[in-house]
Amino acid sequence: MRAEDILQIAMEQSAEDIGCKAEDFMKNQNVLVPFRLGKNARKYLEEPILANFVSYGNNVVAAAAGDIQETVSEYVGKYAFYHLFETPNMHWLDDRLAGNGYKVCFMAEYYLPDISRLHAISCGYELRILGPADFKSLYLPEWGNALCEKRQHLDVLGVGAYADGKLVGLAGCSADCEKMWQIGVDVLPEYRRNKIACALTSRLACEILERDKVPFYCSAWSNIRSVRNAIKSGFLPAWVEMTVKPDTVITQFNENH
Repeated sequence: MRAEDILQIAMEQSAEDIGCKAEDFMKNQNVLVPFRLGKNARKYLEEPILANFVSYGNNVVAAAAGDIQETVSEYVGKYAFYHLFETPNMHWLDDRLAGNGYKVCFMAEYYLPDISRLHAISCGYELRILGPADFKSLYLPEWGNALCEKRQHLDVLGVGAYADGKLVGLAGCSADCEKMWQIGVDVLPEYRRNKIACALTSRLACEILERDKVPFYCSAWSNIRSVRNAIKSGFLPAWVEMTVKPDTVITQFNENH
């Protein structure tokens, strides 16, 4: 799969996730559209979503619900597109959304494989390819990034690292959309800094590509350990997102975490 094909697939998926066109992400000016969660959107996206800001590095495509479209339009016209995801500018948006009972909720950076660098990295531990049947006993806190207990049916493929038969690291991917599978990875604390995470991530990415799917990786921008792993594993930053949700959803999220 070519690099341009991977990027095109990702942009088409982002367009499905917010209700725009894939070519909107390549324009030199910001784009505002009504928010619409497509029928083939990523399966973990949950409404209510009042707005989502997406950038592939050229502009920002902002999708917003009708009652805040005017506010969002003013926001995307007020700052350079790459400053729309930063404080204190974000607080300007939050202050104006407060009257509607909304706030900025999620912010994340997404990575796609760099075909020129991606290869299976070795780590000195035994690696095994795993499938859904192998995951049944692995829905445990220590593997909470690699597997998702709430959406077990989406966990389709994994790679485990073993030390004398003991599972010490696990990368798993979920079939979050038709053409793209998301990678998550966990390594037991006492086995970290042994190249296990990048070995698992790179091997799983290669396995996903062999199945004609696009691997992608997500991290909070402040999770330096995760960012480093993405880059070491052969991934590069591809797009960023910022999502607006109701205050009540954010409060509930914080109470449950």
